[in-house]
Amino acid sequence: MTASHFSPRNAPAKARDLHAQASPDFAAKLAETQALLRRAAAEFTPVTQASSLGAEDVVITHLINSLQLDIPVFVLETGALHTETLALLERTQAHSRAPIVVYRPVQASVIQFVREQGQDAMYQSIALRKACCGVRKMEPLSRALQDQKAWITGLRQEQSAARAEVPLLDESEVVTKTLYKFNPLARWTWGDVWHYIATNHVDYNPLHDQFFPSIGCAPCTRAISLGEEFRAGRWWWEDEAAKECGLHVKG
Repeated sequence: MTASHFSPRNAPAKARDLHAQASPDFAAKLAETQALLRRAAAEFTPVTQASSLGAEDVVITHLINSLQLDIPVFVLETGALHTETLALLERTQAHSRAPIVVYRPVQASVIQFVREQGQDAMYQSIALRKACCGVRKMEPLSRALQDQKAWITGLRQEQSAARAEVPLLDESEVVTKTLYKFNPLARWTWGDVWHYIATNHVDYNPLHDQFFPSIGCAPCTRAISLGEEFRAGRWWWEDEAAKECGLHVKG
């Protein structure tokens, strides 16, 4: 998917006004997603949702709440998130029926990494950037998924070439980790996501209004411009093939 869906950065329109456009088969996709979430709650307990508080994830959390499913949600608070993301986290914790559990990196590990590599180490090499992700994301993720049978993500096939084959239920990690991954929005378009947000008045990260389609840590995320790929604002100084933090990399 390219950024042809996005207007110039100085446009005043809200993201939901710009992008909300349901697919012709949106009702069927929604029913499929709801059925998958119900199945996850019924057959794969304990199961949890991983939320970055981006557009896809707030849709899933809203669905979990509206369906009254006993699926907790976890957020990786890396210590480097945007203030807008942290504010949305507080609002979500205040209003969600589902528990919102926050996992933070081990502070001593963060301090040691910054002491040895510097605050801006992620810009120096891919290895150092991934090491930063390891401290701030991967180690907390391992704690979040400990003892879980399955987790739910906001991955969509449209997000990037690397995610074009994302299935609704990914069993590829079961052999090594005994962990199922549900991707209930795998077949949704960006327009579908925003149609749901607009129709259901879902609270979302205001950075989306500033042309941040994909939102991560503040030092590693920027707005995108007309013509850029959906995830071009993530680790924009790196080669396209390296643009994952490790959360959704097989191996």
